[in-house]
Amino acid sequence: MSEMLASKPEHDADLDTYRANVRRWLEANTPAGWEQTLPFADDDEVAEFFENWARTLHSAGLLVAHWPERFGGAGASVAQQLILQEEMTRANAPRPRYLAISLGHAAATLMEHGTPEQQKLLDGILAGDIWCQGFSEPGAGSDLASLRTRARREGDVYVVNGQKIWSSMGLYAKWGLLLARTDAEAPKHRGISMFILDMQSPGVEVRPIRQATGAKEFAEVFLTDVRIPADRLIGAENNGWRIAQTTLSTERYSQMIELQEGLRSLVAQLLSQANASGVSADSASRLELARFAGEVEVFGLMNDRVLGQLAEGQDPGAAGSVLKLQFSQILQRLTEFGVQTNGLNAHIDPQRKNDISYTSGDWMLDHIRSWTWTIAGGTSEIQRNIIGERLLGLPREPK
Repeated sequence: MSEMLASKPEHDADLDTYRANVRRWLEANTPAGWEQTLPFADDDEVAEFFENWARTLHSAGLLVAHWPERFGGAGASVAQQLILQEEMTRANAPRPRYLAISLGHAAATLMEHGTPEQQKLLDGILAGDIWCQGFSEPGAGSDLASLRTRARREGDVYVVNGQKIWSSMGLYAKWGLLLARTDAEAPKHRGISMFILDMQSPGVEVRPIRQATGAKEFAEVFLTDVRIPADRLIGAENNGWRIAQTTLSTERYSQMIELQEGLRSLVAQLLSQANASGVSADSASRLELARFAGEVEVFGLMNDRVLGQLAEGQDPGAAGSVLKLQFSQILQRLTEFGVQTNGLNAHIDPQRKNDISYTSGDWMLDHIRSWTWTIAGGTSEIQRNIIGERLLGLPREPK
């Protein structure tokens, strides 16, 4: 499978072969019944499951098919990535969600800005190492450059003190990307550095944040005199803000193919349930379902255009903000419609311990969780500002 993925198809027949091979492997290797058991498993069991599944996917060349070959990927084309996500959805195969930051944000930062020694940590990611981000703080979320966590150079180490919040997968992470202020006198965007943080370091305390769904995806991270070796500084000192843009832009694009397929899956579930329950007999409901199908198709076309620009080496600019805003709005309305049209069954709390997907089909929990997309990765208000200023040319918001 790895050898097959490494090839660059030039014709539709090559892509058909690729799809057939991926489909065959997923049919043979997708864990049976995982979506029924995993949401109720203990934290350690879930983390172990995703680590093992990541290794299994990587052994087949499916975990990081899009990575450059020199880093262990297959250099898959955009067309191959689309096929892979379509077939993952078709097979109901688990995505390695606990590795989302590892495979996207952390990997992109290490590949582009890491030293050769730092890039060796990519091997750990391929083996299932979980990463988190230490970016947001209680007083620095959307205005991330106002962060107050301090890193003071002492010989061969930096001594770090501060607090981070909303660190996805922080409870399970082995490593973290950490932003800290290294020059208090510099303008706020210019005095920040990025570090690789060993989450087991003395002085690191992780406290889980239990969400409305009952899961503990997020965590607070308290840093008290944490000593980070100077060779774990990524890039130059005080250049962390520019480096962070790699991570944040990756967050806009890396998941969009998967999310596109998730929306299509939700529409298919709604159509099936509406036909079974008789909801589709109502003209207003049929119109709403048709509207959802059309919006998801348009989202997919926009996503394809952005991915095509990336494949050609172009910078899509603020298009990622459009996709992120569009996805969050469709997801909210889709899940709300699922709650409204599936009766009392949609309101029963299944007592899940873990959120395995944004589109699980548990309509109430999916709807509650959909609101995180209006906040995480930049609030909807921030996305609208970016779209207005960078795409529409509107005046910048007063400071």
